[in-house]
Amino acid sequence: MNLHHSRYRCYMIDLAAVESLIAIERTGTVHRASKELGFTPSAVSQQVKRLERDLGTALLERAGRGVVLTAAGRRLADEGRELRDRVESLRSRLHAVDAAPTGTLRLGVFSTALRGIVAPVIGEVRAQAPDLRLVVRELEPPEAVDAVAAGTLDVAVVHGWEGVGLTVPPALRSEELLRDVADVLVPARSPLAARAALTPHDLADEPWVCTPEGTVCYEWFCHMYADAPRAPRIDCWIDDFASHAALVAEGVVVALVPRLGRGVLPDGVVAVPLRDPVPTRSVAVVWRATMTESPAVRFVRARLAAAAPVD
Repeated sequence: MNLHHSRYRCYMIDLAAVESLIAIERTGTVHRASKELGFTPSAVSQQVKRLERDLGTALLERAGRGVVLTAAGRRLADEGRELRDRVESLRSRLHAVDAAPTGTLRLGVFSTALRGIVAPVIGEVRAQAPDLRLVVRELEPPEAVDAVAAGTLDVAVVHGWEGVGLTVPPALRSEELLRDVADVLVPARSPLAARAALTPHDLADEPWVCTPEGTVCYEWFCHMYADAPRAPRIDCWIDDFASHAALVAEGVVVALVPRLGRGVLPDGVVAVPLRDPVPTRSVAVVWRATMTESPAVRFVRARLAAAAPVD
């Protein structure tokens, strides 16, 4: 690390402690950083204090209820990120191409991909790579991408709807697993259930159940009605698609539900294709470029690709 002050060259800098400093910079508090890293707040504080003692300078200062990095702290975090990436890339490239996957791989995934892709992969990893521990965390795609970029996840399964998309930073790599389509779920007793296909205009007067504001699926729902003369009526805000189907079965709403991970629909619910537009999303796996040669990342990517359903 290119820290020119002579005091800095007298000590070996602990990269794990620098990672804690980077997490504090990103989250704004020691508590949130510790939660993100999976440590206690006390452990994170002690790591930073040890860095300050070793380097002989303050790295953090109070700012209201949170903390900010000093000039020295920002410089250490900036150069620490670069060093972390170089070390990560080196570790990945040191393994032989056919090396067995080992260690811990942290995987982020959204809920329907957990049911439709990842669940069987967990069992395969345990059976085929017993020295690899797969730790899975459910996250919305934008949060998962941020976590991979920040280094708190190694791999993530994400999705982006056509017309809305998902931004992937240049430091990450992505690979499409499948293209998923959503249908409109309507009550079987509704006249809409007999239609071969429906359009957003056909459903403009129907009460809807939708995922909460801020979710990627909600953003696409808004995009679908962006040019409509009035906003659709949303009576229920529910995150779980199985609950959407249950509400449709009661005849109180219609729902837009992806096919991936949908499972068997309840009695009294009919899935009707939507047209103009066809709600389509790209489901992809993302990882840091520095981890491309990692045996664990290669192994899990291959398992995810093999588990992705083919329409």
